[in-house]
Amino acid sequence: MDTTKYWYQSKTVWGSLIAIAAGVLQAGGIELGSESQTQLADILVALSGATGGLIAIYGRMTADRRLG
Repeated sequence: MDTTKYWYQSKTVWGSLIAIAAGVLQAGGIELGSESQTQLADILVALSGATGGLIAIYGRMTADRRLG
């Protein structure tokens, strides 16, 4: 692997977090199937990318110095 990405752009990280949450939910009596976990991971990756873009735009618009 020659390229890097932020942790929140990784489907593996989101999948792991969702799997942990699914285990906790199952212990509480709520079942979350594997298809639902996959869909949730895809949604969270997309949302985190969009959120990162919005934060970058906000940061540039509120910056007090020009790019040079």
